[in-house]
Amino acid sequence: MSTRPFVPHPGAPIVTDKDPMKEGIGAAAWATDRADRPDLTHDGRPRIQPVSVQTDFHVDPSSPDPMGMTVVAGDDVEVGTVTDMWVDLAEPQLRYLTVTLNEGGTAILPIGYCKLRGGQIRVMSIFGKHFADVPQPKTPGQITLLEEDKIVAWYAGGYRYAEPIRNEPLI
Repeated sequence: MSTRPFVPHPGAPIVTDKDPMKEGIGAAAWATDRADRPDLTHDGRPRIQPVSVQTDFHVDPSSPDPMGMTVVAGDDVEVGTVTDMWVDLAEPQLRYLTVTLNEGGTAILPIGYCKLRGGQIRVMSIFGKHFADVPQPKTPGQITLLEEDKIVAWYAGGYRYAEPIRNEPLI
């Protein structure tokens, strides 16, 4: 990591000349000491799993089903399509979406950063160019606590760092 204090005194903000989202600092920071293992249910299974490996999960017919929906970034770029959903087995709710990107690859999208508008999933925190660099789980179909922190930090950091003007004070 190539960071430095903004000014030379204790407690000064940390800055970098590189991409703060990739460096994981400031608004894009994650807990570096977070456990790099999956959170487990009471019976020892990974707590968060893709719906594609579940046989007993379905979307309520009265709720919108995100499968197949187009994902649109904060700069109005259509980045891909939802191809899977990740459910929390301990608290039956949707936690993440898998987006198959138009440019190739996939990105995990936290449900808290999604807005359903006109049959599309809108993500305002990051732009189209940022989806290719979303941190990825190292094991397909499984996500660790550390990986969750990094993914959520990526989207959170985008609110500040995705566009240079967002990093300036408002007057």
